[in-house]
Amino acid sequence: MSDRLCVEGGVKLTGVVKAQGAKNAALPVMAAALLLQEGALSIDRVPRLEDVTIMADLLRHLGASVEHVGGRMTVKVGGDLGRYETPDVLVRKMRASSLVLGPLLARRGRAILPLPGGCSIGSRPIDLHLKGLARMGANLEIRRGAVYATAPGRLRGSRIYLDFPSVGATENLLMAAACAKGETVLENAAREPEITNLAHALVAMGASIEGAGSGTIHIQGVDGLKGGSITVIPDRVEASTFLIAGALTGGEVTVTDVVPEHMEALLSKLEEAGASLMVRESSVTVRADGPLSGVTLKTLPYPGFPTDLQPQMMVLLCLAEGTGIIHETVFESRFLHVGELKRMGAKIELQGNTSIVTGTPILNGAEVRGTDLRACAALVLAGLTARGTTVISDVHHLWRGYEAFVEKIRQIGGLISVLDDDGKASFPVETPEAFANHQ
Repeated sequence: MSDRLCVEGGVKLTGVVKAQGAKNAALPVMAAALLLQEGALSIDRVPRLEDVTIMADLLRHLGASVEHVGGRMTVKVGGDLGRYETPDVLVRKMRASSLVLGPLLARRGRAILPLPGGCSIGSRPIDLHLKGLARMGANLEIRRGAVYATAPGRLRGSRIYLDFPSVGATENLLMAAACAKGETVLENAAREPEITNLAHALVAMGASIEGAGSGTIHIQGVDGLKGGSITVIPDRVEASTFLIAGALTGGEVTVTDVVPEHMEALLSKLEEAGASLMVRESSVTVRADGPLSGVTLKTLPYPGFPTDLQPQMMVLLCLAEGTGIIHETVFESRFLHVGELKRMGAKIELQGNTSIVTGTPILNGAEVRGTDLRACAALVLAGLTARGTTVISDVHHLWRGYEAFVEKIRQIGGLISVLDDDGKASFPVETPEAFANHQ
């Protein structure tokens, strides 16, 4: 697919889109399949994304069989996991590759993992993963840019306190503990809905887990896991991106098949900014009839405001009346999109990990570059509101986290197109029927 998007601004987005399955829930559940001793793990509502493809290829490399038909994925693992060394070419493409470390140690007793890659949004070491695994008896060494890990005999249950409620560390240790000997207690664990989804998958496979979704999780290790089934939760970040798009374009957008409770921090800030919301059991509608106002927000672990929505909310603040302030406390380099927004006329001042955004009546189309997954989404939103044409390069990041993103934006009226090799774009008038598969 082309690496550039063309966006025409000035259209109010109106309509209905269906939320995809959550990427950040699907990836750890896929990794958990490595713990299977028999049977298969059936995973429903798996989005078709580049990160999902990378994880599937990684599982295949390790000896698993992976089928992805429609929204259902089936993962099978033979009696003996074939490999324990993960290939550098896959791991460096995606940080979530580190999630195979815990399952490999628990199932195979050893693992070699190149230090993973992903978006350039700051330092994201896996120190907490390694400290926790060491508490469970793993021997760990880092050399030549890779983690060499062994677990003589079997991982042992332990009490582990996380210095920070890291989602990845909580997931890795949760999977490792599921097949460790004895009880593991994870304290100061991450509370994200994706953690609960993973725990439900593990329990469906025969694990014994209590407290997922709280700060303390108890895991009683079992000898092995068997086949089961799980449905991936809705993607709260994708759903929120479309709600922000509806609000900042002055339109009315409904996102269906969501869990509104998972988006409370975002919904609260939208209301504070002046948007109107209608929240139902499994859908949210946003409408902005008048000008929005600047708000102050701080990114925090769940249930705080998600760092993955900070760039999109910054676009809203760029067009709101007054001044908005964003304190980024999760990733120190998640302001790389600021320079691109300023090219479009945004008024943003950076002071360390705080951005002060002064609202302006209009942004102007420009040629900009996506620096990471969520920054790309933010630049699309900016382009939808800008005067004239915006061309966004390096949009390959988008395909890592948003399924059918261009089609869904068109579905609610946005003028967006993938540029062809000759740099030409077309903006067809699409009908809802044309995208019935997203309803």
